[in-house]
Amino acid sequence: MTSDHAQPGDAGTEAIRILLVEDSVLLREGLARLFDEAGYTTVGAFADAVDIVERVRSASPDVVVMDVRLPPGFHDEGIRAALELRRAVPEVAVLVLSQYVETVYARELLADARGGVGYLLKDRVTSLAEFTDAVRRVRAGGTVLDPLVVKRLMATARDPLAALTPRELEVLELIAEGHSNTGIAERLVIGTGAVEKHVSAIFAKLGLVDSGSGNRRVLAVLAYLQRG
Repeated sequence: MTSDHAQPGDAGTEAIRILLVEDSVLLREGLARLFDEAGYTTVGAFADAVDIVERVRSASPDVVVMDVRLPPGFHDEGIRAALELRRAVPEVAVLVLSQYVETVYARELLADARGGVGYLLKDRVTSLAEFTDAVRRVRAGGTVLDPLVVKRLMATARDPLAALTPRELEVLELIAEGHSNTGIAERLVIGTGAVEKHVSAIFAKLGLVDSGSGNRRVLAVLAYLQRG
């Protein structure tokens, strides 16, 4: 994100290029059809993350959509590959899919707070609008977290949140999900000015000063969640 109030938007009218890594043939083919329906271009579809950096550099995708658990071990191969991609080709966005809420993996993926990453439960795939919106957000440099993942992370980080009011907690959850101030205002049915005051209060209570990097909307959530 480029500013405290910036929100990932539409990455442009050009077709988003997707590289898909999913071991289930049915889900892999289903996702490819979904992307086609959304007007995206699938530039590669693989069952494992072997040589993922080389595959990405060859196919030049905008977004890599990847399962957390992949062959051969079906443990954390996907998240390891995602982290490798973030180091090697940080300009490529990564959206990780998981069957379960696994907060350790979410923390690892989001640790650097650079944006262009997402962690969603596979249940979200059933909603075309919700899923493709997540792809657009990470493509635009945003950070997207599944609401259930946000709640689980926040449940394990209660001490740092003790100073926040219930309304500030609501705002913080929506920030973590990738919503703009305008989007938060619409969700909570309050004015954008009120949202801005809540966001400023959250920053102050969590001790997050403006360093000029413009990433506080992400850091406000991720930096202190890792302290939980």
